Amino acid sequence: MEFTTRPVVMGINGMVTSSHYLATEIGHHALKRGGNVVDAAVSMWFALTLTKPDLVGIAGEVPILLYLSDEEAVLAINGSGPAPKAATVEWFRNNDYPLIPEDGFAPAVVPGAFDAWLMILDLYGTFSLTECLKPSIEIASGGYPIQSTMVRSIAASQERFKTEWPSTASVYLPEGRAPHIGQVMKNPDWARTFREMVEIERVERRSGRSAAINACRDYFYRGPIAERIIGFMNNFRCRDVYGKENTGLMALEDFDKYQARIEKPINSNYRGLDVYKCGPWTQGPLQLELYNLLEGFDLKVMGHNSVDYIHTWTECAKLAFADREHYYGDPDFADVPLEMLLSKEYADERRVLVDPNEASMLLRPGKADPIELEPTTIKGGIEGDTVHCEVVDPMGNMISATPSGGWIRTSPLVPGLGFCMGTRGQQFNLNDGHPNCLEPGKKPRITLTPSLVLKDGKPYMVYGTPGGDGQDQWTSQFFLNYVEFDMDIQLALDKPTVTTNHFTGSFWPKMVRPGELRVEPTIPDPVISGLREKGHKVVVDNPWSHGRCLAVRYDPHTGVKYGGASPRTGDGYVIGW
Repeated sequence: MEFTTRPVVMGINGMVTSSHYLATEIGHHALKRGGNVVDAAVSMWFALTLTKPDLVGIAGEVPILLYLSDEEAVLAINGSGPAPKAATVEWFRNNDYPLIPEDGFAPAVVPGAFDAWLMILDLYGTFSLTECLKPSIEIASGGYPIQSTMVRSIAASQERFKTEWPSTASVYLPEGRAPHIGQVMKNPDWARTFREMVEIERVERRSGRSAAINACRDYFYRGPIAERIIGFMNNFRCRDVYGKENTGLMALEDFDKYQARIEKPINSNYRGLDVYKCGPWTQGPLQLELYNLLEGFDLKVMGHNSVDYIHTWTECAKLAFADREHYYGDPDFADVPLEMLLSKEYADERRVLVDPNEASMLLRPGKADPIELEPTTIKGGIEGDTVHCEVVDPMGNMISATPSGGWIRTSPLVPGLGFCMGTRGQQFNLNDGHPNCLEPGKKPRITLTPSLVLKDGKPYMVYGTPGGDGQDQWTSQFFLNYVEFDMDIQLALDKPTVTTNHFTGSFWPKMVRPGELRVEPTIPDPVISGLREKGHKVVVDNPWSHGRCLAVRYDPHTGVKYGGASPRTGDGYVIGW
């Protein structure tokens, strides 16, 4: 039996996992108090926005996949926010922006996550919002010891906090400098903001649970919180990566019109397993394209992480990413040919492009001319990431969510609120006619991409990871480890992975690195040499640097849940009983 960094956690009741152990514990307690899958997930999200503010915030976005056992249905929740009415290609061109910047107010979109979580709490949860908020309010007011990853993030931005963003410095530089590992961090403005919301829910509860939750949604999007956000953005000139100082493009009207929504997920079958993803407003469909391509190869015969296996996986991933770059965008604005892209026949046509002996240096979208990629010379971008959380409750309901945005490193805290705006608009491009080109009211194509799996119509697995463009890459390798190579959950998460960057990056500065294949260093040297012989431009990354994948496997016949959390960065944890 191979060594694993952690044991597989098993339980017959509930199982929760998230990117921070405090949030996981809060989700666990929600289930033990009688809450369901939604109650636990909402509680964990609030906790993650406090314990991981460099990776996720209240004003961010979220795609959610939810399986309801009573209805035997999978739902996709679109918690992505649109660009404001004033955000146009012309505005950026007139202000001499070659790309939408990664920071400041110009890339802000309407916060989507808050409405999405409250919507499903109202429709499918059993807790009040107050019950979900209480543990996080206690964390915000009483404090929590911070981990090394957050210390490094704050240290990297402390000069900006000191000189430009006093509202952020007041919270995250409590002694005028970056905190140390284990220092107790508090956010009293955050606690005050959500105590106000608790009071609103208490007052409105006489009209019923649903009315009380919706009153809190209105307080955020059509009341004092929206007014304070817009007032700050209209009066504070925020410098961005280009050195330009701008006030915000957002208006109260943009907030007022927003509503998250429930959609039909997309899915494809891989060797008897139905894998569900959110639509092409995320990059999720590319994982289904990838599985369709790989289904035509005998991966077991190639051997796990062999030269042939990694080469085949990489060349198929390049084809899937090429389609993402060419076709994906907000389907309310772009005609995305999903039926074609996800068909088995299309995969058969595309699979023949995989040369077993040579790495392709072209970007080859389907039904279109190949593109010769030019590497970008600009480097950089603010280092950051995302979070992920999952729940399987005692009733067999499952949720997989990848919340992100609202990062403290890219936008200043709104004074008095304790959180900042997001900058997800940087994932639009400014190319006229492209499916992901910026338009007012349009949602950017985001990298966030949870996964949910059924087998024979029954719940089977949830999985996901932070990691931008790497998310579907690392999670697909985990899934194949489990399905093709018969590893247990934790071993499948522990195994080293690879990452291709053979496409235009989703985040500023939209880096292009043709042929680049990044590998974790425990990939054997002979395999690395063999990949280079096939033409891959292999870069050996730091140990344990590829994502922070989480997964829960559920056996509906026995009721046993099997959970695992990648040890990468050390903060993610799984708890079950």
